[in-house]
Amino acid sequence: PSLVVLPPPDPLDLPLRAVELGCTGRWELLNLPGAPESTLPHGLPPCAPDLQQEAEQLFLSSPAWLPLHGVEHSARKWQRKTDPWSLLAVLGAPVPSDLQAQRHPTTGQILGYKEVLLENTNLSATTSLSLRRPPGPASQSLWGNPTQYPFWPGGMDEPTITDLSTREEAEEEIDFEKDLLTVPPGFKKGMDFAPKDHLTPAPGLLSLSCLLEPLDLGEGDEDENEAVGQPGGPRGDAVSASPCRAPLARASSLEDLVLKEASTAVSTPEAPKPLPQEQWAIPVDATSPVGDFYRLIPQPAFQWAFEPDVFQKQAILHLERHDSVFVAAHTSAGKTVVAEYAIALAQKHMTRTIYTSPIKALSNQKFRDFRNTFGDVGLLTGDVQLHPEASCLIMTTEILRSMLYSGSDVIRDLEWVIFDEVHYINDAEVRVMGVGKQVAMRLKRRQIYVISTVTRPVPLEHYLFTGNSPKTQGELFLLLDSRGAFHTKGYYAAVEAKKERMSKHAQTFGAKQPTHQGGPAQDRGVYLSLLASLRTRAQLPVVVFTFSRGRCDEQASGLTSLDLTTSSEKSEIHLFLQRCLARLRGSDRQLPQVLHMSELLHRGLGVHHSGILPILKEIVEMLFSRGLVKVLFATETFAMGVNMPARTVVFDSMRKHDGSTFRDLLPGEYVQMAGRAGRRGLDPTGTVILLCKGRVPEMADLHRMMMGKPSQLQSQFRLTYTMILNLLRVDALRVEDMMKRSFSEFPSRKDSKAHEQALAELTKRLGALEEPDVTGQLVDLPEYYSWGEELTETQHMIQRHIMESVNGLKSLSAGRVVIVKNEEHHNALGVILQVSSNSTSRVFTTLVLCDKSLSKDQQDSGPATPDVPYPDDLVGFKLFLPEGPCDHTVIKLQPRDIAAITTKVLRVNGEKILEDFSKRQQPKFKKDPPLAAVTTAVQELLRLAQAHPAGPPTLDPVNDLQLKDVSVVEGGLRARKLEELIRGAQCVHSPRFPAQYLKLRERMQIQKEMERLRFLLSDQSLLLLPEYHQRVEVLRTLGYVDEAGTVKLAGRVACAMSSHELLLTELMFDNALSTLRPEEIAALLSGLVCQSNPPGDPLQQALTSPSSLQGIERVRAVAKRIGEVQVACGLNQTVEEFVGELNFGLVEVVYEWARGMPFSELAGLSGTPEGLIVRCIQRLAEMCRSLRGAARLVGEPVLGAKMETAATLLRRDIVFAASLYTQ
Repeated sequence: PSLVVLPPPDPLDLPLRAVELGCTGRWELLNLPGAPESTLPHGLPPCAPDLQQEAEQLFLSSPAWLPLHGVEHSARKWQRKTDPWSLLAVLGAPVPSDLQAQRHPTTGQILGYKEVLLENTNLSATTSLSLRRPPGPASQSLWGNPTQYPFWPGGMDEPTITDLSTREEAEEEIDFEKDLLTVPPGFKKGMDFAPKDHLTPAPGLLSLSCLLEPLDLGEGDEDENEAVGQPGGPRGDAVSASPCRAPLARASSLEDLVLKEASTAVSTPEAPKPLPQEQWAIPVDATSPVGDFYRLIPQPAFQWAFEPDVFQKQAILHLERHDSVFVAAHTSAGKTVVAEYAIALAQKHMTRTIYTSPIKALSNQKFRDFRNTFGDVGLLTGDVQLHPEASCLIMTTEILRSMLYSGSDVIRDLEWVIFDEVHYINDAEVRVMGVGKQVAMRLKRRQIYVISTVTRPVPLEHYLFTGNSPKTQGELFLLLDSRGAFHTKGYYAAVEAKKERMSKHAQTFGAKQPTHQGGPAQDRGVYLSLLASLRTRAQLPVVVFTFSRGRCDEQASGLTSLDLTTSSEKSEIHLFLQRCLARLRGSDRQLPQVLHMSELLHRGLGVHHSGILPILKEIVEMLFSRGLVKVLFATETFAMGVNMPARTVVFDSMRKHDGSTFRDLLPGEYVQMAGRAGRRGLDPTGTVILLCKGRVPEMADLHRMMMGKPSQLQSQFRLTYTMILNLLRVDALRVEDMMKRSFSEFPSRKDSKAHEQALAELTKRLGALEEPDVTGQLVDLPEYYSWGEELTETQHMIQRHIMESVNGLKSLSAGRVVIVKNEEHHNALGVILQVSSNSTSRVFTTLVLCDKSLSKDQQDSGPATPDVPYPDDLVGFKLFLPEGPCDHTVIKLQPRDIAAITTKVLRVNGEKILEDFSKRQQPKFKKDPPLAAVTTAVQELLRLAQAHPAGPPTLDPVNDLQLKDVSVVEGGLRARKLEELIRGAQCVHSPRFPAQYLKLRERMQIQKEMERLRFLLSDQSLLLLPEYHQRVEVLRTLGYVDEAGTVKLAGRVACAMSSHELLLTELMFDNALSTLRPEEIAALLSGLVCQSNPPGDPLQQALTSPSSLQGIERVRAVAKRIGEVQVACGLNQTVEEFVGELNFGLVEVVYEWARGMPFSELAGLSGTPEGLIVRCIQRLAEMCRSLRGAARLVGEPVLGAKMETAATLLRRDIVFAASLYTQ
């Protein structure tokens, strides 16, 4: 057979050799086999083979080459030297002692050395809350670490070494009779060591700890609930109410001692002196001048160009004394002066200050202001860190909170914390922890000095404006002058002007024209005439507050013909805009919003709300503060977040939508916004104008809004899972202690000292009381007492329901006979003459039977409840029957004075009777006989009372009044049962019943009061305690903490998140995120931070890719699962509400942004305003950063890297353009 010679498979096997000549790229071929060569000294530069091709060639295309059976190449092993000693290497224990040199006091010569023991040598950031622990690594000094312990919170005293050691020795916490465990912690079963026939010790026996007491094992017990009064006062001086504390008297035998102990329930020492009322907040009189200010502070830490006001001087004096101060004053009164002084003091003392504000925009502004003043200032917000080593750090409250939880070392150097705009905590949307404005506050529990000033530096005048055209631009009516007097004349003039126009309008156009608020065209007329009028009176710049973003934009865009700037101002605005926008990339400068706003700004108009891009908002603020923006259309956030006053403030309307309904502005909101009028040092008065576009608002509403009392601060303290987990992770801190010290629990806690004292008094009184005799016939006396109490309570409850029901109130019309029970009348019959209702409740004017002989003064202390109730008194109504001649009186009854509504109705003439009665109250008609109408009514009532001594039949709440409430139906049944029991009671037949009943009642009342006080002093009375237990139960069910309350891994991850902690942790542990790409993760998580409500169903708008739809469904499913656990544990948030917090409207926008789409194209994807998109992406980047930290904590490097990538993809261009204030 003929041989076919195949060409060799590899180019290197061909009988040719290539030689490269020099490095010019010329080659020559030689007819010699071998590798290519080169005339260069080192041959060809090395080139790595393409790994993919190599893998394909070696493994996929020639499987025969795979060394399946040749072991010698596949597994290689390096022999390791064994070193068992390496297993035993332990870090050296900390050195327990140190050598101290002893020197000669005058010459300083070293005389010798002395060994001193060191304290706190084993403390570290993961084991101790003490400030004496060594600082952590430098990389964590600023932010701390979520795995570290926080420092001891202010207001809770750090236990000293001696406390801890004596507590260990004394074992005071254990009661050897009751507290010994039979089940070891963590075990399911235990051992009962008690002998089977062992009896419990009789109450008279001394407990072991009492016998050990005189041996004085050291005072270990530190009173947990004690609140320190005067700083530096002696600690632990509270008189403890434990029986062991009573000094043991010398007794000849142990039996005497036992008897003595048993007889005196508690032998307390003589009554303690009443404790002074604790006062935390001490008001300072801000009107008394500080004459010796410069003598007390010869070298102030900070000098101003002006003389500080009185309230500022007082605050500064307290700062110099290291007191906490609480400054409440009007806008532009100069609260910042106090903050500046605190910062200057810290710089002088080489310590640090933290200045917090509730929102980021304010932080940026303060950074600019303080940097210009002090220089050494740093800024920490979610995405920016500037000069973190500075002595004054400006940050948002949330960042301060996370630094406190993570035990940041910054806190060691901290002298002052300044909380600005703390009233912001009242806003439910902005849930930031946090009356007046600035609280400069030291960290330990101290008294706080409240300095408030009521006077405004620039007084305000409030007007109504009814004009809507050039002709009526003068229709401005003064309503409230600068002295605070309300002008009704101005109000009626405004109403007249409006009415006149309405009638003219109707005549000219026929009545078909809608005379109510018109559309944008009418708005434009109103604003053009208003601004023309203000311009002529030189009252620009003006801020117009509107309560919706859309209206803001509409109004500004409507004023196309208005131009308020001069040509020199135009060029200044133009240059400023050029300079600011130069930092944006080209396409971003052409965004519709940027162009539109530039055009408005050139004409002196500006718009400021959350839908505006942050950089544009800052440009508007800066131009406004320079006086180049003459008219600013803003929403409420401008008043809250920007400290920039104007000459005039205009309210577009006095109604706003608060998320659920439209309502009038609250006085506090009105004051906050109106307070932007009037610039200190520039304007003599500020002007506030309320536009009346439709009808003029009611005078009462205006009066309430302008002069009403601001609503009280409600505590916004909320238990969050993050807080609970952060406190559970530290054994020494109890969440209950935190809750006790919160503002929401303050009203119920401030009297705890007084409660303790009252409890001791009552215990003493109870011990001195004689036991009631309950033998023989009186054996059911205690039951009789409790039945009577329960029956009265049930009747009150049913009656209260009747008086709150519609049918109950309907039945109470004129002529209805009722049974009256109050201080003066006990079960007297009355007939209703007239029903009137005031703002809070209804008032029933009633004719009531009474005794003739009762003169006025006796009537007040008249027949109260009978002292000893017999069954007739408790069951039914034992009606009052006049003993002598019958008389009547007319009184006004509140719903609570009506004990029962009878089925009887009398025909009475109410007006006539009232007239006659009021006439006979005058001295000269006193002797007149009453009218026939009165006497017949009285006779009828008397006849009824005599016919039914136990009360006429009453309306049945269930059958007659149709009350189907479960508690009412059950209450009625229970009341009947109790009545039967009371009727069958034996004790009432005993002659000793009255005396013994009174004894028992006194005893029971004292015990009830003691129970109430004990409850108030216990943790159980905390308002938030039930919710706390429910939330811990949720954490337990989801596996974040174990049965003993120890925080597990999932709980530690949740600590690292700032919001949606449960949802994010569950997603992470479900591996729902690890499989997605970074941009998909970012898009999914946008559902947790997005706030706007997109039109249509978000799922339809979202990405069409199935993976992302799957992702959204998965997130929803996880949220639903958490929501169901919450409901099962008793939290009052429905599953729908919890899942409804997610909003996937911007999923597509975020996805495209992360993939690099320019912002100009992005804005077209959804109808969401640009500003909200930016806010969402900024929050998202922060969330990605916290997830990255959490992933590292769990040891998930892949997810960590993905989150890092996602954060980097999001942080670009206009969304993360640096704030102009920080440049």
